[in-house]
Amino acid sequence: MEKGLTHYIWTHTRPQQLWILLVVALSMIPYFLSFDLPKQIVNGPIQGQGFEGEAARQLFMRIEFALPYFGDVVFFPGIELNRLQMLIALSLVFLALVVVNGLFKLYINTYKGRLGERLLRRIRFELVDRVLRFPPSQFKRIKGAEIASMIKDEVEPMGGFTGDAFVAPALLGGQAATALFFIFVQNIWLGMIAGLIVAVQAVLIPRMRRRLLVLGRERQLTARELAGRVSEIVEGINTIHAYDTSNFERADIAARLGRIFKIRYDLYQWKFLVKFINNFLASVTPFLFYSIGGYLALQGRLDIGQLVAVIAAYKDLPGPLKELIDWDQARQDVQVKYNQVVEQFKVDSLIDPSLQKLSTEEAAPLAGALAVANLTLSDDSGAHTVEHISVQFPRGEYAAIIGGAAAGGDALAEAIGRSVWPESGRIALGDTDLFEIPESVTGRRITYVSSDAYFFYGSLSDNLLYGLKHAPMREPEYEDAHASFRKWEISEARMAGNPDHDIESDWIDYEAAGATGPEDLFAQVVAVLDSVYLTKDILELALRSSVDPLTHEELTTHIVKLRHTFREELDKAGLSNLVVPFEPDRYNIEATVGENLLFGTAIGEQLVGRAIGRNRYFRDVVGRSGLDRMLYEMGYEIAENAVELFAGLPPDHPFFQQLTFMTPDDIPMYQQLLQKLKGKDFDETTDDDKHRIIRLSFAYIEPRHRFGLLTDELMKTIVEVRREFHEGLPETLKGAIDRYDPHSYMASASLMDNVLFGRVSHRHADGPERVRTMVIALLSEPGLYNQVLSIGLEFNLGAGGRRLTQVQRQKLNLARALLRRSDYYIFNRPLPALDARTQEQICRNVLTLVRENNDKESSIIWVLTNTTLTDLFDRVLIFDKGRLVGDGKHAELADNATFRELVS
Repeated sequence: MEKGLTHYIWTHTRPQQLWILLVVALSMIPYFLSFDLPKQIVNGPIQGQGFEGEAARQLFMRIEFALPYFGDVVFFPGIELNRLQMLIALSLVFLALVVVNGLFKLYINTYKGRLGERLLRRIRFELVDRVLRFPPSQFKRIKGAEIASMIKDEVEPMGGFTGDAFVAPALLGGQAATALFFIFVQNIWLGMIAGLIVAVQAVLIPRMRRRLLVLGRERQLTARELAGRVSEIVEGINTIHAYDTSNFERADIAARLGRIFKIRYDLYQWKFLVKFINNFLASVTPFLFYSIGGYLALQGRLDIGQLVAVIAAYKDLPGPLKELIDWDQARQDVQVKYNQVVEQFKVDSLIDPSLQKLSTEEAAPLAGALAVANLTLSDDSGAHTVEHISVQFPRGEYAAIIGGAAAGGDALAEAIGRSVWPESGRIALGDTDLFEIPESVTGRRITYVSSDAYFFYGSLSDNLLYGLKHAPMREPEYEDAHASFRKWEISEARMAGNPDHDIESDWIDYEAAGATGPEDLFAQVVAVLDSVYLTKDILELALRSSVDPLTHEELTTHIVKLRHTFREELDKAGLSNLVVPFEPDRYNIEATVGENLLFGTAIGEQLVGRAIGRNRYFRDVVGRSGLDRMLYEMGYEIAENAVELFAGLPPDHPFFQQLTFMTPDDIPMYQQLLQKLKGKDFDETTDDDKHRIIRLSFAYIEPRHRFGLLTDELMKTIVEVRREFHEGLPETLKGAIDRYDPHSYMASASLMDNVLFGRVSHRHADGPERVRTMVIALLSEPGLYNQVLSIGLEFNLGAGGRRLTQVQRQKLNLARALLRRSDYYIFNRPLPALDARTQEQICRNVLTLVRENNDKESSIIWVLTNTTLTDLFDRVLIFDKGRLVGDGKHAELADNATFRELVS
């Protein structure tokens, strides 16, 4: 990138800058005329100059030029107007000039804005492009939050400055020069006064603003460091809590904020001092004009029209001049920021752009063996992790690498996966250096997997298919209106130096997954998920998900039918009491009081949370039956029991896990509330206190909490009130409840809850697990299984895949790699979080899957965590202290001491 921002802007926007400068030059003509016109209006029609007689007339708009060889040439003879007509005509011309000047400003500012946004887009893309080309070692020394902050915030002013880089000095300087020239034309003394003030402002203010530049640079650096520190806190929050260092982090943040405060306070002091001086100089000039100009007018050396025109012209002089000074400040400021960004992104050994060139062609299979010759690798400290290793991996061979921690096998796998670069030596495929092969080849024919899995924010499916998205394989079909908009987008992308690839295209390389299209891709996905034992996890994610009945009509219809099948399966197994179903005319003993009362899920804001207690209709229905008093008495007893049982326990006591209606923090509040309400009748209690007590009863489940508060009378009353509640439900509330209906799918509930259509009994300790097993078995029917699995694949993983467990992330990482067909699979301890037995099962499955998919042409290099699996591989390599100390078949290495130590 160019070191100078101005040069960078000129390089990429030269034609547009020349055009807008031409427009600025043209805009000076009406701008000058708007200064001279007030003088003509005052001296002519208003004071009567040239209209001495009553019938006097003057020519309006006469256009006449003296041309060489032709003499005076009249282009338009003009129109004769009297004094009043001339006043109106000149006023209309003045209005027209105002409109023309305004239109010029509108066009110039709009064009500048578009130009600035286009260059801002170019800068941001170039910076991200450079990040994608950083050498792997660079990412160990930078903070992602700081890089993101620079790309998002620090280059933002550069876009705004782009449009002003050349236009602002031309426009503002032209306006100031025009106004100053006009003042000189009217009177030399007034012109000298204005020129002197302008000179003082132009010299003094920029000098004072140098301190602002230094403070601005410090503010930018400290803000960037703060962003990086906050990012570290977010990433390391578990470590902070584990070691009780939250107050240390607070102190660190407070110190950083204090430094930023001091810098910003100094900035404000200097900024407003400069502003005060600038405003003072701007205000002194009108004083001089009124006093000196008035004196000259009284002496007859300056007419009134000239004085009015000079004052009007000077009124437009401070604005452009101030903006011109601001432009110079902005220029220096953005130049400093640009230099900082360039310095941060100036990295040696950037990946050559040709290696990342987009290719839609299918990558040909790699020719020749993978050869490592005299390879030496180093870590960031310069210590050698691998020293002078030479080894070959033929096509079709399955090789295992074993060794202790930092033995060197991990580093070799990273180098083959191009995650680290050699210090010396060479890795080659045939006769070609591995690091000179385009990523469109290595990124498709070589697959590298480590335990350090990262997943992007999005669905499980998006991340699973991520390894297939190399290039836009099929363009989308747009309607005519959208197609024209897409053409405009492509044009803008090209002008901003961005690629014109359409993100809405189908980027999935189905052939790389062994499929012919979307129709048979799912079968390949299922096979991979089965091989890494991830299918059950995804099914359970699906059971916790909710779906839209309109989008998945066939599935939801089938789910409703499964309710009856599920009840039949329970009866056959003698477990009919394992799940208590929802029935319109019966109280569900395993559900909460609130669920039984509403007989549905509140989804509208009128009934969600505490809003239900303020809803007039609900309060009327509950009040008419006296249920509110009964629930109050029930809640009061719950509060008494909870306070008596849990008041003396620490907040982390396991008993609180059973306390669903109250948190440990609520105990002191309810202690005070019980003392306040003691001896008071229901009618003497305030509405707020009633709500606090009654809401305790809403979460009560008798078989779980066992306070003995749920009487037959109360259950009967609740069922009767809910019938009355739903029968008289007003139209405004009908969409606020997703009612339990045995014949309809509940959109607000999960798939599991829709199949159960009830609540699992608390009498069975293993009830939830037995129910889950039965539901998964029911959903494994042909046709239905794939639909449910598809729902699970749409599960959102959250930031970095944190909604999955570590085991699930490692399984998904391995599945993502296996989904695409490659010539070489490099597995660098991909499953350390799994137990040895599961690792063995998955390892066997992976070897079988690769062999079946690739017809024994693919090679596997697996750095093993479980060293007892070496007998599954054709060849075993043993590393110790960065050196290869053993190489051969499993049976041949029995005499190797290091091998016996590792596999024992």
